[in-house]
Amino acid sequence: MSVVAFLLCILVITVTAIYLYRKLNPQGVLMLAGLVMLTFALILNVQPIIPDKSTGSVVFDLVKVVEETFIGNLSRAGLMIMTIGGYVAFMNHIKATNALVHISMKPLGFFRRYPYLAATVTIPIGQLLFITTPSAAGLGLLLVASVYPVLIGLGVSRLTALSVIAAATLFDQTNVAYFITHQLPLVIPTTLVVMTLFYFNNRYFDKKEAARQSTENHETAEVPQTSTQPDIPLIFAMLPVLPLALLIIFSPYVGLFQPPIALNTTTAMLFSLFVSLVFVGCHIHNIRKTFDAFSSFWKGMGNVFGSVVTLIVASEIFSKGLISLGFIDSLVDYSTHIGLSGIAIAAVFALIIFCAAMLMGSGNAAFFSFGPLLPGIAGQLGMPAYSLVLPLQLSASMGRAASPIAGIIVAIAGVAGVSPIELAKRNTLPLIGSILFLIAYHFITL
Repeated sequence: MSVVAFLLCILVITVTAIYLYRKLNPQGVLMLAGLVMLTFALILNVQPIIPDKSTGSVVFDLVKVVEETFIGNLSRAGLMIMTIGGYVAFMNHIKATNALVHISMKPLGFFRRYPYLAATVTIPIGQLLFITTPSAAGLGLLLVASVYPVLIGLGVSRLTALSVIAAATLFDQTNVAYFITHQLPLVIPTTLVVMTLFYFNNRYFDKKEAARQSTENHETAEVPQTSTQPDIPLIFAMLPVLPLALLIIFSPYVGLFQPPIALNTTTAMLFSLFVSLVFVGCHIHNIRKTFDAFSSFWKGMGNVFGSVVTLIVASEIFSKGLISLGFIDSLVDYSTHIGLSGIAIAAVFALIIFCAAMLMGSGNAAFFSFGPLLPGIAGQLGMPAYSLVLPLQLSASMGRAASPIAGIIVAIAGVAGVSPIELAKRNTLPLIGSILFLIAYHFITL
């Protein structure tokens, strides 16, 4: 029965990829594909996913899964993504983004001649910020609000700017001690490879697109590459970076406050929004116009819900369908019966997790499918468990950055107005090269 389920997964994945390539509505395609797989999981009784509170009907239970997925996303990342999307729209409306670009151009003028260098430097800077902002989608959107307009002002294309922002979230850092002791020796050389590959990959694709004279991908909704002073006080330039600054200052890892102040991304965004309203009110001295400007925040939230949050929900339904049919479990089972050596199996696992994260849009879902097997395999190889866990964990987060349905990719692409599929395609080649280097370097230096 597992063979039938696995073949059904392959069939659904193939049809889904074809329809997405033909640019059918991705929310509809992914949600329908996920519901089809959930239905077959019930029929075949493989690993059926049922709602927390059953309706008493199998048919309605499938719809209930969609409802609970919506509620779960809205209560977790959904509200955060919508808040950041609204804040970005508000920053554009009050021209704070223009002020930030204007102020940044003088100290960063050197990078106008080397825009790809500026984009590449964003990767290690973003990885350091990832320690204080542990949500990939949250950090990505914060960088879209603050770093993205500066990169565009320096002459970087939208896809290049977004690709390096996504690359800044490659390496999940769940624990500082674990990160410094075990991850850092592997992350540092891999980051250098990532930076090199992204530099040449982005330059190649931008030249290729420029040759086609495609104005659609380079001019629409971009921040004007101008240093003309906007007609607002330049102190407004601090507003786009204020949420990120707050999260860094009040991070427990920075340790400026004892006892520490717990500040999450949504709270930082809302606080920054209220500060921004005070700035706007003091500038225009008109209550009506101040609240009219405030409406851009709500419109931005609504646009992000319709384009980003719904796609994340549909992607999660698709991921649940793959899990319910035992797709990942089947990959694990087949890979352990092909007669490879222990290290070879570990390398294969890393590649499988990378590909599974691309398919499912979730590094955690892919990684945790292998979790129960890792201690036993590590014991057979005669190595500490972390030596096997480490490359698999990093493989999962790298695969996420190459997935067109991952929350980070969908979120930053949606706010910037580009296709998540095009962004994932831009990231795929350098990430494949990076994961191959990571696997080889790790197991050679064991």
